[in-house]
Amino acid sequence: MTLRATETTPAERPAARRWLVVLLSVLAGFLLTVVWSAEFVDQTIGASVADTLLGHDASETPIAGILSGVVFAFVTGLAGTFTACNIAAMGAVAPLVGAGSSAGARMARTLKPLGWLAVGVLAVSGVYGFVVGLAGTAMPQFANSPPAGGLLARNIQSMVTFGLIGLILVFLGLAALGLVKDPLARLERRFPNARMLVMGAIIGAFLIGRPFGLFRQLFRDAAASHNPLYGALAFMLQSLGNIVVMAVLVLLLALALGGRAQRWLNARPGRPAVITGTAFIVAGSFTALYWVGRLLGRFEIIWWPTAPWV
Repeated sequence: MTLRATETTPAERPAARRWLVVLLSVLAGFLLTVVWSAEFVDQTIGASVADTLLGHDASETPIAGILSGVVFAFVTGLAGTFTACNIAAMGAVAPLVGAGSSAGARMARTLKPLGWLAVGVLAVSGVYGFVVGLAGTAMPQFANSPPAGGLLARNIQSMVTFGLIGLILVFLGLAALGLVKDPLARLERRFPNARMLVMGAIIGAFLIGRPFGLFRQLFRDAAASHNPLYGALAFMLQSLGNIVVMAVLVLLLALALGGRAQRWLNARPGRPAVITGTAFIVAGSFTALYWVGRLLGRFEIIWWPTAPWV
């Protein structure tokens, strides 16, 4: 099920209330940047999961050949499910719950948009992997000498990538609330699955800025191989590993709550728009603020509040 702003935004809801939803959603995204611990998620969860599945220290053991790299790509994709960028993606697709009277119908209605989401993810990650394999060690991620301010080229790439992605998600949230014109409405009338395809492309673009340590290891191996086909395959498997858990969670939600969730969503006019808009704006503001504001704070270029455990 894809929620459209033109179908779900209640005309009778005052604009002031919708802007209040925006304000509270941005505040929630900001607070997430304050409490989020990348070290805990990347090392305690991500690295531990990868080490367990691979049977060795993933960060210390070199990738030995293409087959090893393919396995490493998928496993570290699974391990990186709960990194900051993937949590944002989960928030953005949370409203995707299929409708239907039976569990089978709900699963069928959920699988189709998830399939188009996967197509978008794999297309972008595959193209980026091909470029990395083709360009090799000339990519910015190989620059290890920080310029003034201490920001590496890969840090700047992360800021630009996630800053833009965050702004796009926020704009889609504003469109869902009916506060701006929906940029995908016309395209979706011609291609009904366009919205999920675009959402998948956005998730796939996370690889362009992802600083996750184990992904950088895969990145350097793909670039050093100078094999664009290996780069494309490895990056596609990394992204596939990233979205497997998300897809399973959405399916379980559809099976367990699908009917009740649909009845609750449709009980009041405008409720689907508020849920969708909130999910996109929280995810987008968190993504942009975390990878721009908090990253600059980490390098002491600006001040950014962080929780004591971060």
